[in-house]
Amino acid sequence: MTLQDKLDAFKADFKGGKAPYFAPPEIHPVMERATAELIASGQAGRALKAGDRAPEFILADPDGNAVSSAELLARGPLVISFYRGVWCPYCNLELQALQESLPRFRELGANLVAISPQTAPNSRKSQRQNKLDFPILSDVRNEVAAAFGLRFSLPDYLVELYKSLKNDLPAFNDDPAWTLPMPARYVIGQDGVIAYAEVNPDYTRRPEPESLLPVLQHLLAAK
Repeated sequence: MTLQDKLDAFKADFKGGKAPYFAPPEIHPVMERATAELIASGQAGRALKAGDRAPEFILADPDGNAVSSAELLARGPLVISFYRGVWCPYCNLELQALQESLPRFRELGANLVAISPQTAPNSRKSQRQNKLDFPILSDVRNEVAAAFGLRFSLPDYLVELYKSLKNDLPAFNDDPAWTLPMPARYVIGQDGVIAYAEVNPDYTRRPEPESLLPVLQHLLAAK
């Protein structure tokens, strides 16, 4: 089963209210409205894309260690997944799929990191639950996401819905702002130029990890 098949199956169960998902049916049009508005805003098209130079960053891993994109790129290409948080089941399914592909990424000389606005304890929880062998870096206030053009503010009506569902982003992120990154996947070459970019304002849609392999193979062959 592909990653998108798993995401679609989860979405069908969630909308159908199948156990253990008992969300009130009236929430679905609200979330779909927010997604449609984000798509219509055109922000995804303004995010960094293949051929752009990637911003450099230094972020903390769940243990508080500083992780530098420059140091990672000195070792090989860098795969980045921008991740909304441990509370997002679609993101967790994506991380699990990336973990399955991690050995192949490493064979091709690449490192993999996820970047999330959540606090370190939430990143550690996500790593445990998803059995990850790669770090989730803490992007405080979504500043790196903003540099990539991914940060957006939740509309007021979606904030109210999240509050009603006890999905407290300010607590998850230790940040009073209700912002998130659009889910995105990047491959950055050792020259700092983005070789692959996939940004989707619909958080239920994610690219297959295998789609990165030809890009990484090309980068390896070009060394």
